[in-house]
Amino acid sequence: MKTLLLVRHAKSSWGDQTLPDHERPLNHRGRRDAPRVGARLRERGVVPDMIVTSTAVRARSTAEILAQALDLGSGRILEDDRLYGASPEGLLDIVRALDDESATVMLVGHNPEIGELASRLSDEIAEMPTCAVAEFRFDVADWAEVGAAAPVEVLFEAPAHDR
Repeated sequence: MKTLLLVRHAKSSWGDQTLPDHERPLNHRGRRDAPRVGARLRERGVVPDMIVTSTAVRARSTAEILAQALDLGSGRILEDDRLYGASPEGLLDIVRALDDESATVMLVGHNPEIGELASRLSDEIAEMPTCAVAEFRFDVADWAEVGAAAPVEVLFEAPAHDR
């Protein structure tokens, strides 16, 4: 069994128009929502073996806050610059290449790609608001099978104000 958690980064700030997109930080709502989402995952016993995050500041910050809420060490966060601007197929390639020792992996990335991949994996998910989590359980032994095999369970969670 493999569990894939797709997370759209928490709400980012547009306050400093001089910052390049890659450098935009989280805003107040993002810093508030991410620990709440992490706490809800932890309450349900959903703790990833590793978090793979985009290198963009807002995604890295979201990953770090989630890791802290889930009591994961920073050593379980892997930055992957391919998640910034990757196509849904590119994201799936990253998933399919994951180490099979990990049973549960969280990807923290951006829309529209994260949302498009979530919709591709399940038509139950129409959109991914900021800090939303799409959880997919696959009855497979290898990450390479994800995408070819349909998920056996799909859960979706988003901060209340984004619903």
